[in-house]
Amino acid sequence: MKLRFHNSLTRRVEDFTPLDPGHVRLYVCGPTVYDLAHLGNARPVVVFDVLARLLRRIYPRITYVRNITDVDDKINARARETGEPIAAITSRTTADFHRDMAALGCLPPDVEPTATGHIREMIALIERLIARGHAYAAEGHVLFRVASFPDYGKLSGRSPDELLAGARVEVAAYKESPGDFVLWKPSDADTPGWDSPWGRGRPGWHIECSAMSWRHLGESFDIHGGGHDLLFPHHENEVAQSRAAFGTPFMAHTWLHNGMLLVDGEKMSKSLGNFLTVRDILARGPWAGEAFRLLLLRTHYRAALDFSFDALEECKAELDGHYAMLKRAPEPPDRDSPVIRQLVDWVLAPLADDLNTPLALARLRDLRTLENALTVGGSAAVVLSRIGLGAEPPPGAAATAFRKAAEVLGIGQGDAKGWLQGAGRMHEASGHATGTGRATAAVAATNTSIEAAIAARLAARAAKNWAEADRIRDDLKAQGVILEDGPSGTSWRRA
Repeated sequence: MKLRFHNSLTRRVEDFTPLDPGHVRLYVCGPTVYDLAHLGNARPVVVFDVLARLLRRIYPRITYVRNITDVDDKINARARETGEPIAAITSRTTADFHRDMAALGCLPPDVEPTATGHIREMIALIERLIARGHAYAAEGHVLFRVASFPDYGKLSGRSPDELLAGARVEVAAYKESPGDFVLWKPSDADTPGWDSPWGRGRPGWHIECSAMSWRHLGESFDIHGGGHDLLFPHHENEVAQSRAAFGTPFMAHTWLHNGMLLVDGEKMSKSLGNFLTVRDILARGPWAGEAFRLLLLRTHYRAALDFSFDALEECKAELDGHYAMLKRAPEPPDRDSPVIRQLVDWVLAPLADDLNTPLALARLRDLRTLENALTVGGSAAVVLSRIGLGAEPPPGAAATAFRKAAEVLGIGQGDAKGWLQGAGRMHEASGHATGTGRATAAVAATNTSIEAAIAARLAARAAKNWAEADRIRDDLKAQGVILEDGPSGTSWRRA
């Protein structure tokens, strides 16, 4: 499978050729851990989780690095506001981030470095920049000398005037030029700090990612990802620091940036009252994590995405249909037959074209239609012609291919019966309404009462008490529980 991606550096879609075909290296900017993750934070995590899954399918070895920023002025401000120790804030918020991303079906990265764990590398990188004439110390600060790096602005495609205007930089007397940016800054007694050749201080934000990517992926690597809002100044500054320190022609060969997330057509903002965290979404039910993931993937990663609760409900309904098909489908004669492999490849082919998840999802829906035609009845001719299959596969083949292909997208992997009965993808979140302990117990208690009602209905039918059997069925239907009688007995699902 040949991959093609839109490279932000060249501003065009181009073939992806790894630096080392035996080892693909990927770096993605992670969270600053001072508060719960909001919907915009979740989008790059899901996008690059799909990318990492795709890369692992193709290449023998992948190293996916996503950092944790645990030293930052926003964290310091939160500690001053609340009186809570910085370490407690960052530890709790990191754990919250992990739980929320797991609820969205995101796998952990291979390496998750923390900024505080890489201060030594940051200092070493800054020393290299000073020695090479790209940085200078002034009044306890160290700044990057932008004029020393002629390619500054190449990644974002901005002119020097646009760069200065867009950076919102502090114009300080100790700067040689207003556009120079901070690599190291002094810390007072109440602010976190580390000893350095320039006095006690802390790193600037941009140097953190340069140091962590260098430590875990090398001076140059294959792919750097993140949200489009990081393109400038963060990623532009990363490139300048890393290339200037090592004299390399590039930091990352390919740069991928996901578009922004809107809520009901507007930029998410607390002042507008449309600011939503991932926890707000998960609180809607145990199904919400997987439904939100599906919603994120229905829009191409580079396009702006408009979130709405109506769209979230649409995604739940789509997943209901998927899991209903999976529950009905029989086991195929051969789970690794050539036709199943062909179906899987057909679904995943759009991902090779700049991660086209909307088309891959459309092809998954075609597999559902095909399987339903094979197991429930109907014509499969249109879908078969679209796929390019000359003959119908055996029942269960399309469902098996669905599961295998959907795994790369991170959906459709739950227990079908559990999903239809309301369990969804459970997750643990302390104090959260859908946390594993309480939510699982609540669903189990409800399911137990439903199973008891079904048993009572079966007893009524055995006694030929049809009126009582119908009453129980209608009572369950009023509660949103649908009974399905079949040769193997009675099953149920939530409407």
